[in-house]
This record gives sequence, C-alpha cells and structure tokens, in this order.
Amino acid sequence: MSAPRILVYLLRRDLRVADNPVFTEISRLYQQSQHPFTHLLPLYVFPAQQVEVSGFLSEDSEQSPYPEARSPVGGFWRCGPHRARFLAESVWDAKKSLEELESGLELRVGRVGEVVKDLLQAYQKENGEIVGVWMTEEEGVEEKQEERSVRTSMQSAGKEFRLWTDEKYFIDDRDLPFKRSGELPDVFTSFRKLVEPLRDAPRRALPKPNKLPPLPTVIPQQPGPFTIPKSLDGTMSALLKPLEKGYGLQHPPKWPASAKSAHPYHGGETTAHQRIKHLVSSGSMSTYKDSRNGLLGEDFSTKLSAWLALGCVSARQIHEYLLTFEDGKNDLGKGVQGYGKGENKGTAGVRFELLWRDYMRLCTRKFGPRLFRVEGFKNDTSASWKYPGRDPEAKYALQRFLEGRTGAGLIDASMRELYLTGYTSNRARQNVASYLAKHLGIDWRNGAEWYESLLADYDVSSNWGNWQYVAGVGNDPRGDARVFNPVKQAFDYDPNGDYVKNWVVEVRKLKEPQAIFQAWTVDEENRREFGLDGIEWVEKPLKRIHFQLGRGGMRGRGSGGGRGGGHGRGGGNGGGYRGRGRGDRNRGQSRMGKMDKAQAAGESIGA
Repeated sequence: MSAPRILVYLLRRDLRVADNPVFTEISRLYQQSQHPFTHLLPLYVFPAQQVEVSGFLSEDSEQSPYPEARSPVGGFWRCGPHRARFLAESVWDAKKSLEELESGLELRVGRVGEVVKDLLQAYQKENGEIVGVWMTEEEGVEEKQEERSVRTSMQSAGKEFRLWTDEKYFIDDRDLPFKRSGELPDVFTSFRKLVEPLRDAPRRALPKPNKLPPLPTVIPQQPGPFTIPKSLDGTMSALLKPLEKGYGLQHPPKWPASAKSAHPYHGGETTAHQRIKHLVSSGSMSTYKDSRNGLLGEDFSTKLSAWLALGCVSARQIHEYLLTFEDGKNDLGKGVQGYGKGENKGTAGVRFELLWRDYMRLCTRKFGPRLFRVEGFKNDTSASWKYPGRDPEAKYALQRFLEGRTGAGLIDASMRELYLTGYTSNRARQNVASYLAKHLGIDWRNGAEWYESLLADYDVSSNWGNWQYVAGVGNDPRGDARVFNPVKQAFDYDPNGDYVKNWVVEVRKLKEPQAIFQAWTVDEENRREFGLDGIEWVEKPLKRIHFQLGRGGMRGRGSGGGRGGGHGRGGGNGGGYRGRGRGDRNRGQSRMGKMDKAQAAGESIGA
C-alpha cells in the first residue's frame, strides 16, 4: 500500500467552510479520478507571538519557550479575554463544521513556521508524506513573516507551497482597478469612486463543499511542553488562564448593576449567519444608516466585525444576503420595510462600510510596517507626542484613561464598556481615539495596543489604520484639522446621558446631562449630596473641556488638545472608527501648533 499523500491547509483568519476558495478547490481536485493528494490535514495554530500560550503547558511547573505575548509599547496582553473567547469559539465551530464533512481541524500552539517544520519532520518518521501546504495570504507584518517562514520550510523540503488570495473582502483583488499597491489612492473617497457602483462590485460567494478528503490516519502529537485540550471549554481555559494576571490597573472597572453588553455574541461561522439573518429579518439592515451612531443596544449597528475579522463570514456573503432581501428572492425579511424594493440607504450604508474594511487592508499592503510607527503613513515627524514610558505625568494620565477615570463622561463610559465587554461603538471609538491623541497628546500607539488587546473584533488593518487616521498621522486628508469634542458629542448622541450612566455608576443620581458629561462642573455642595465628594476624576479631571448648552444652542471653546486637531475614521459595521463623522473644530479657528491646543481647549491634570 502506498504512503498517504497529505495536503496541509493552514487556516488563520479564514475560519469558514462556505465561500472558502481553498476548500472549494480541495473538494474539486479530490473528486477527480487522479487527485494529487489522498488526505487533507486542516490545521490551526494559536500563534505564540500574538496569543499567550503558556496556559497550554502540560504542567504548571513547565516553562514556555516563548516570551509572553505582550505589546511592544504599552506591554499589554496582545490578545485579551474577550477576543480569546471569540477566537476559541470560532476555531471550534470550524472544527465541528469540518467534522460534519468527515474531515476535521487539528490544533497547535507555537510559531506557524516552526509548527510546519515539525510536521514535516514528524511525517518523515511516519508512514505518510506532506505533499504541500496551502494558506491564505494576509497583509500584516507578522503574517508576512509567517508566510515566508512556511515557504522556506516547504521549499527546503522540495514540497509545494501555495499562497491563496484572501477572498473574505468585499471586492476581489483581481477586480481592483490597479495592479500595484502604490497606486491605491491616499483618500478613501477617491478609491470608492474607482469601484462604484458598490452593489455590482463583489463576485459571487462560493457554496459549501459537499465532500473533502479524510484526515490522515496518523497525526503527530503537539510537541512538548504543550498539550492541546480536547474540548472548547478546555481551549478557552488554556487561553484565559495566563490572563488572570490582569492588566496592572489600580482601579479596574467593575460591572455596573443592570448594565448589559451590546456584544453578547459567540464566535464561529454558524453564529455569524444567524446574526446576519436576524439583522435582515428585524429590519436593522434597512435602518442601519440612521442608527449606526447609536451607543446602547445590540442592533444599532451590525456588529459583524468580529466575525469578519476572523473570516467566519465573508463580505460578499453579507452582500448576497442584502441582494436577496433587496430583490425579494426568498422569505427572509419578507414584510420588513424595503423588502423587494432594491437597495435602500441602510443596505447601501452597510456596503459602504464593508468597503472601508477593504480600503484599510489595502493601506496596510501599501504602507507595510509604517502601520505601527508613531509617525504613521504620513511619516509625520513633527508631532510632539508624550511618551508614558519616559514621562511620569503621561504615564499617570494613561493609567486613568485606561481605567475610565478621565472625568469626561463619554470617554469613561466607553473605556469601561470596552474593558468589561470587549466592545464599544464606532462613535465612542472615534471620541476615545481623539481624546487620547488630540486632547492628551499621548502616543496614539498605546490606544491602538489597548484596543488590540481588548476588542473582540480586533482587525490589524482596521484598528491600526483608524487610530492613525484619528491621530492625524494616517490618510485623513484633513489631518490635524479634525477633532472631537467629547462633551458636544455626548450631547449629540447621548442627549439624556443614558449611555454614560449605564457604565459610569457614580453619575447615575445626576439629572442634568451637562453634569453627567462633565461631573467636575457639579459644585461642592451638590457633590456631597450625590456621592461625588472625594472622587479624584470628579475633582481633578484630566482635561476640563469647556462646553455647554446656551440659549442659542451649543457653545464652547473648541476641543483642540494636547497634540492638535483631529477626527475619526472608520472600520465599519461596529468594528473600527467608521469616522467621516464631523469633527468639532470651530470654524475660523486658526491652525495651532501640535501641543499648543491643549492649553487653548482645556486645563491640564489637576488644574
């Protein structure tokens, strides 16, 4: 009997079976009379440089051969508890789906290149041969390093290595109106005009394959000192165990009574499609354009970003659900406003946001490592950032910012929600990023790393590209000229203070929005009455941003900050900073120096 010929499919952020071109091609080849492989080994690796893997150690006395997976600037866990859970659920859902096709998904921990090299060596000793490794191409710096490492191992062994186009995005790479990444416009609007009309842009989604090759009869074990759990609960336990060390916050947020998460979802391809069907049938897709700036509840935005980030669903699958609803092709959404009446402003808005994800990813392709540099895509070396690693006052301010104790109600509510749930709205994200970068003037990368750690829907391109955008060093054509006033924004989008009171319990007794959004404006006598006396962030907010409602409407002294103006940009569909939201810089305000605006707009810590 001839030795098994094994094809390895290395999954990363393509955790779906349907509309997956790799599985489609594997299924097609296997059903030919002469197929190039006899067995398929789908493989997922928890990458040790991005996910802390010490919880997989066989014994507590063992030591991990890898350094802790912490961020380089702030030293935060790179994958915090919310994303770890969502990732584990997504991986195990993919495993279950593949098992239903009489295949499976083998799990490993380590560095991707090392895992492949170990498998090659292990099968040299077994009755089997790895004939090739296929994987989907990604744009991040570390992801490119993984691809090079696997390619090197396979070429050294004289085996096939194939890198597939990532087809989870809205517009297929093969349909882009340019061939080189350098031709990507630096302004989103210019890019959008090149690919419109959006309703006609995506390719058709691929069906789920009905047959896959079997798993190899012999699969080498995970090398020590690690052990792979045999259940979802065990996997989650291993991922969460080392994170119990916490984040070193002196005053970590605590769950408020009666508060509910706006993102109570589980990972995986199965739940992704359940969510899309709910959005269509509830009418939320049609109302998206009007509701997307909400702050409370589950359906004001699609919240599909976590599934999109891991490839549990593709953008073109979402697009096809919209097409079916717009054309009235089945009963999903029947009776909902807009059913069978073509594209409406809500469904058009969803497509618009899906294109934003495409654009952020293409920016990563164009600018590469500049995605993670403080100077940003613009290579802006003129900014006078404050660095918490060498500035005690900035370190103190950053700590309070992370804890949700700045004294700005909207910012504190968002930071507490993020810490506790792994989610905060697009509108809140824009304000948070602007506050850190523009009002406090602190190195924006600390915020990007904090979001990377805590967001369930973290996506490398959307997160880092949008933090750059808001900080004024990315591809926002207005740069420093945009800035969010978090007090004005709270009046605009949380007029009764419901969102702030939901997460900042200390202000729940207050009635006036002005006081809810700026508790420092409450006089000393009322502070005692409402239990605010002696609270540091009430008495000494990091910034006193002067803004109030007058008889003629809103008025204030602007909202420039520690570094300069600025304004948000977006990642779309509940993930990222969908931006384009107008900044609050007063018309006619002169363009100040990057650090001068802090004194113009607000008073410094403790003033």
